[in-house]
Amino acid sequence: MPRYQLFLKPANLIFVFLLLLIFFNPLIIVNAGERGILMVFGQVQSEILNEGLHFIIPVAETVQKMTVRIQKQEISAEASSKDLQEVFTDVALNWHIIPEEVNLAFQQIGDEQAIIEAIINPVIEEILKAVMAKYTAEEIITCRENVKSEVDHLLTSQLINYHIQVDNISLVHVHFSQRFTDAVEAKQIAEQDAKKAGFLVLKAIKEAEVKVNLAKGEAEAHSLLQKTLTPEILHQKIIDKWNGSLPLVVDDKFIHGFKLES
Repeated sequence: MPRYQLFLKPANLIFVFLLLLIFFNPLIIVNAGERGILMVFGQVQSEILNEGLHFIIPVAETVQKMTVRIQKQEISAEASSKDLQEVFTDVALNWHIIPEEVNLAFQQIGDEQAIIEAIINPVIEEILKAVMAKYTAEEIITCRENVKSEVDHLLTSQLINYHIQVDNISLVHVHFSQRFTDAVEAKQIAEQDAKKAGFLVLKAIKEAEVKVNLAKGEAEAHSLLQKTLTPEILHQKIIDKWNGSLPLVVDDKFIHGFKLES
């Protein structure tokens, strides 16, 4: 049997086909949460392969898979506040590549790691420095929501230009230098001591006012009593207190003594 006839047998043809299939791999599976970037001889095409099984032309066509799922990037950045205090911020960013623009992201920037290193990290650091410089250290603490909102807005508007969608950003931890922290703590202690001292002074003033008012009231009452004690009233008080015993004669000295006792 001639050698070429061996390849004409169905079993041999199937075997050769399978070998070619394995070697050239014309089937591509794009998994859930991924998109396939189709390239013809290395040139990125406008067509984006969605999830599922796809046929490609071996050798001529290749596919680069990239995830479009939400990813989390954490970064620590250093900046300066408006009053020149050092601000250290830990940021957690949730982001994803826009599925319809994944081919452009790969063509212009690269894969996910390149996007993180070349775009996301530098943009976060730049925006944090710009935003923190608008606020004093005290305002960064008291107006934290405003700071977060501004950082979120700037990040969203800048990263969209690189085909990246911001899902959420969190300022996980914002802290300052140890020197500033100690100064704030000392200031709070001083303010508390001042409030306490002020309270004690106010309490002493109130107590003194109460004593003065009581003394004035007693003096006024005594003066009023002296003015209203006429001889007739004194005689009447003597009569009211007399128990019927002698002496029946009442002199001015006795009346004066009763007045003093009253």
